[in-house]
Amino acid sequence: MSDIKVMIVDDESRMRKLVNDFLTKAGYEVIEASDGEEALERFYDTGDIQIIILDVMMPKMDGWEVCREIRKVSQVPIIMLTAKSTEEDELTGFELGVDEYITKPFSPKILVARVDAIVRRSKGVSADDVLEAGGIKLDKAAHEVTLDGQPVELSYKEFELLNYFVVNQGIALSREKILNNVWNYDYFGDARTIDTHVKKLRSKLGEKGNYIKTIWGMGYKFEVPGK
Repeated sequence: MSDIKVMIVDDESRMRKLVNDFLTKAGYEVIEASDGEEALERFYDTGDIQIIILDVMMPKMDGWEVCREIRKVSQVPIIMLTAKSTEEDELTGFELGVDEYITKPFSPKILVARVDAIVRRSKGVSADDVLEAGGIKLDKAAHEVTLDGQPVELSYKEFELLNYFVVNQGIALSREKILNNVWNYDYFGDARTIDTHVKKLRSKLGEKGNYIKTIWGMGYKFEVPGK
């Protein structure tokens, strides 16, 4: 995994060293930044950072602002570190395009496992692994989506969510099942996490967002008219 670059952004040097040591041992190349401004500089200068581990509370520029700036140009997976994870904070983060949340204090082994899971999902596909449904085309190897041939920008989690919907066309999916499969771990937050992502995904899909049907009191179902 030495070709996978992970950036850890935290103003606490001990935290950066701890995460760096565990990720390096796991075979990742680690880049460090001590505040939000340095994070953006390192991100633009390096050019091929594949995962960002980002603390919320930092001097100069906090994690929310860093995430907002990066999402203007990139859909790189972002894992947010937070000292006190409230429901409002998590929903704000998901609105901005955060992919994972880890609350401090945390197990470094769990963090590495989350990074490993993201890498497996993004790398573990064949070159011809393409899904199509109702004018939506997902190229899982390139992690790209087109609508009637026109590209659409989705965040990492939005892509994973759409992929899960398309693979399970016509099947009613509970919010719990979606969380466990798309997030790949037992998420103990509010079900509105799913609703927030579905709302953004529908918006980006335009008219095709209507393919995602709400099953009241349960979850969602992806269904192409006439199929």
